[in-house]
Amino acid sequence: MKPQVDVSKCTGCGTCAEVCPAEVFDLAEEKSVVARPEDCTECETCVDNCPEEAITLVD
Repeated sequence: MKPQVDVSKCTGCGTCAEVCPAEVFDLAEEKSVVARPEDCTECETCVDNCPEEAITLVD
């Protein structure tokens, strides 16, 4: 499973990029992007910490 960002919910706060131990996320154009999905360890830290609930893990 890999993280997916709902850009309609994302406010670009950067929390996911700060908390992700695998450094999967980058910020681009004031939104979070999954820059390195292959590095995701499925720990769900991004899901648990996103204040906008904009991140889900998908197959």
